[in-house]
Amino acid sequence: MANGKELDILFKARKINKSFGDFQANIDIDISIKKGEIHALLGENGAGKSTLVKIFYGVLKPDSGTIEINNQLVNISSPQSARTNGVGMVFQHFSLFPALTVAENILIALDQKISFQRLISDIRKLSKEWDLFIDPLRLISDLSVGERQRVEIIRCLMQNPKLLIMDEPTSVLTPQEIENLFKILKRLSKSGCSILYISHKLEEIIELANQVTILKSGKCVSTLNAKTTSTIELAETMVGKKITKLKKNNIKNSKTVAFEVKNLNKIKNNDFGITLKNISLKINFGEILGIAGIAGNGQNELMEVLSGEVICNNDNEILLENVPIGKKNITLRRKLGIEPIPEERTLHATVPNLALNENTFLTYYYKYKNRNKFFTNFLINPKHSTEESNKIIKDNDVRCPEPNPLANQLSGGNLQKFILGRSMANNPKVAIFSQPTWGVDIGAATSIRQKLLNLSQKGKAVILISQDLEEIFELSDKVCVINNGVLSDILPVNEMSASDVGLLMGANINNSTKSEVS
Repeated sequence: MANGKELDILFKARKINKSFGDFQANIDIDISIKKGEIHALLGENGAGKSTLVKIFYGVLKPDSGTIEINNQLVNISSPQSARTNGVGMVFQHFSLFPALTVAENILIALDQKISFQRLISDIRKLSKEWDLFIDPLRLISDLSVGERQRVEIIRCLMQNPKLLIMDEPTSVLTPQEIENLFKILKRLSKSGCSILYISHKLEEIIELANQVTILKSGKCVSTLNAKTTSTIELAETMVGKKITKLKKNNIKNSKTVAFEVKNLNKIKNNDFGITLKNISLKINFGEILGIAGIAGNGQNELMEVLSGEVICNNDNEILLENVPIGKKNITLRRKLGIEPIPEERTLHATVPNLALNENTFLTYYYKYKNRNKFFTNFLINPKHSTEESNKIIKDNDVRCPEPNPLANQLSGGNLQKFILGRSMANNPKVAIFSQPTWGVDIGAATSIRQKLLNLSQKGKAVILISQDLEEIFELSDKVCVINNGVLSDILPVNEMSASDVGLLMGANINNSTKSEVS
């Protein structure tokens, strides 16, 4: 007979194991979630979070272990059987058809038959009841990211779930949308619905959750009371070591302009791209300029133009130390002292199946050619970059499984440290980073952020394009927002709040706005 505490448990997983070949993704994981509890799941990339929740939702089958709901053993063999057992899930990447309406998308996902008119009525009722205001007849393609998430939540609520799994739900939301989401989740919790909340944002977990389970290397290492812990304890438990605080010196920035963009316009090159409209900015030596924005608002297009992957229509649209360089390509800009690091580490910043010295050689081929003026192109080979690659590895604490490994043998954090170190070895005047800590663990992220601060403190100009507002405010001297290809006014970071930035991320920015750092 179940005791009182067991009766409070809605969902219990015991000894969950899952392997992919020789790799053990989940090892003897235990987790219990109470009725009406918001239970957070925390861990570094590769800790086993995604595998575990896919097992809970029936996308994957465990190799061994049991799941109980209301003290009854259940077999969750598919997403449909998960929904039948009262488990719903909102994935990080939404599964919606842009060409269909809200109601049509929800109808496709429903397991039970229902008339279209009844469905529309039910959507409007749920929308009003839970403050998830959405028109069931609007096309998904016309909705903002936050509105699309509401559709996913309504789709789950239509199934009357006992447990709602939310996978990184705030990664694409503005601060205002996050605040609204938290209100909804707390209301759901009070109504008796349990929530399993997956996130890497420690402050969010402490604000929202009751309990937090931490995974490391496929194992459950701790379950803590979210209301009595701290972000430091969560971070150090997650990575298994002390976290070093960033050191930011208050050094007076130079008044000398390092890099300038003047009224830059660039028409999108495909149907899914974003047209850049009247982009203007200035950054001085010794400054970090943070460019915030929700993904898909022109960050990739801006990075391509700033780096030289895509050249400008006019040479005067980009200036380095007041010298026009708009029509110079990425190699020529590197020679002049501009170092770009793109968002995508594999295939863009590195070639996965090439060794680290070969990747260094490809990026800076021109340097090794200049050092060997008496050799023909046929006599220049990647061995000439081995010494420099080894120094990059040593200087940047890049953990390698073997000497000079392939790029795809490194973890995301170590690969990013290598890419960053490779650029720093070129002693740039201007460094342009896109999502520099995306997908890396908190220890590697701290190390990378410190290197960006060190660059600015050495008098270099740093442009930081990031979706992470915490990162933007932690590092930047000046801040602006890119929204639908338009850049907002640039302001000192101490004159902006996260709420201000959030409003700009979701607003219509005047195309004629001129944005400068002076």
